[in-house]
Amino acid sequence: MMLAQASVGLIETWWVAHLGTDALAGMALVFPGFMMMQMLSAGAIGGGISSAIARALGGGRRGDADALVLHALVINGAFGLGFTALVLWFGPALYAALGGEGGSLRAALAYSDIVFGGAIMIWLSNAFASVLRGTGNMMLPSISIIIGVVVLVPLSPLLIYGLGPVPAMGIAGAGWAVVAGMALSTVILAWAVISGRSIARLRWARLRWALFRDILAVGAVASVSTLQTTLTIALTTAVVARAGGPDAVAGYGTGTRLEYLLVPLVFGLGAPLVALVGTNIGAGQGARALRIALTGGALAFVVTETIGLVAAIWPEAWLGLFGADPRMLETGAAYLRVVGPTYGFFGLGLSLYFASQGAGRLGWPLFGGLLRLVIAVGGGWVALHMTGSLAWVFAALAAGLVVYGVVLAVVTSSGAWFRQAPEPEGLAIAK
Repeated sequence: MMLAQASVGLIETWWVAHLGTDALAGMALVFPGFMMMQMLSAGAIGGGISSAIARALGGGRRGDADALVLHALVINGAFGLGFTALVLWFGPALYAALGGEGGSLRAALAYSDIVFGGAIMIWLSNAFASVLRGTGNMMLPSISIIIGVVVLVPLSPLLIYGLGPVPAMGIAGAGWAVVAGMALSTVILAWAVISGRSIARLRWARLRWALFRDILAVGAVASVSTLQTTLTIALTTAVVARAGGPDAVAGYGTGTRLEYLLVPLVFGLGAPLVALVGTNIGAGQGARALRIALTGGALAFVVTETIGLVAAIWPEAWLGLFGADPRMLETGAAYLRVVGPTYGFFGLGLSLYFASQGAGRLGWPLFGGLLRLVIAVGGGWVALHMTGSLAWVFAALAAGLVVYGVVLAVVTSSGAWFRQAPEPEGLAIAK
C-alpha cells in the first residue's frame, strides 16, 4: 500500500512532465494544496477518527465506536464541500501569489479546478478508510488504494493525451484520472463499512457533540500541524519563484515532490501506530504504547533516510524522469543534495506525530512543526536576502527538518505523554 500510494504522484508527474515546463510548474503550484487536503483527510482528521475509534474499542465502548462512524462521515463530508468552495473561489489569487504566471498559472487552474471539484470523494474515501484502520483493519484500505493506482496507470495518459474517441484533455485529464480513482476507492470502502465487514459499523445514531469532540480534539490540532507542513512548502515555493522564476519553481517542485511522497510511505507505518497506540492507551498500557511509538519512529527513520541519501547522491535519477530543462535540473539537484540527507528526521518526526494522535497528545508535534516553519521559512527568507543564494534557503529547510525530528524524538522518549502537563504552554489540547 505504501508503494502504491506513493507511486500515484510519481506516475502523474511523469505523464504531466511531457506536456512541458509550464505544466510541470503548474502542478508544482497545486501540489502543496492537494497534498495538504490528502494529509488533512487521511492523516489529521483521519487520524482523529482512527484514534477515537481505537480508544473506544480499547476501552470496551462498542456502541460509541459504531456511532463514531456516522460522526466521521458528517465531519469529512462538510470539510470536502468546504475545500471545493474555497479553492474554486480563491485558487487564481493563491497560485498567482505563489509565483504562477502565464502558462504555468493556466495549467495550475486547469488541474486544480478538477481535483478540488471532486474533493468530497477524497474526504469520504479517507473517512471510511480511517474507520477501518481504527479497528486494526489495514487490509481493506490498502486494497482500495492499490486498485485506485491500477486504474490510474492507464487512465491518466489516456485522458491527458487522448486515444481514438477519447479527446486529449491535457493537464485537466490528469485531474480527472485522480478523481476517478478516488471515486472507485470510495465505493469499495463504503461497501466494506456499510455491509458489516468492519468491527465499527455504520448505524443511525443521534449526533452528539461529545463524539464530534472525541474526533476533533485530535483531528483539529493535527490539522494545524498539517497546515504548518504545507505552509512551509508553499512559502518556500514563493521564495524560490522570486529568486529564479517558473523554471526554478519547476525544479524545486519536482524535488519537493519526493519529500511529499515520503508522507504516504510513513503513513503506511503511521496508520497502524495510531490504532496500536490508541488501543493500548485506551486499555491503560502506556509503557507498551510508548515502545510501539519508538519502534515505529526508528523504522520510519531508516526508510526515509535511505531514500534521502540515494536522492542526494544521484539527484538526476529522480529529476531526469520529469524533464531535461537545465534550470529545472539545477534547482532540483541543489535542493536534493542539501535537504535529502535530512529526510530521515522528517520520517522520524512524522511517525511520532501519528503515534501522538493515537495517544491523543498533540501539543509537542504542533510545537515541533512551528519550529520547523519558523526555521525553514524565516531562515530561508533571511538567507536569500543576505546571500541571494538558493543553496542557503535549502540549508534552512534542512535545519528545520532536523529540529522537527529531534524535538519529537526527545520529548516522546522522555515520557511526555504521561506527565501532568507535557505540552508547551498554550498548545495543550482539550481533554
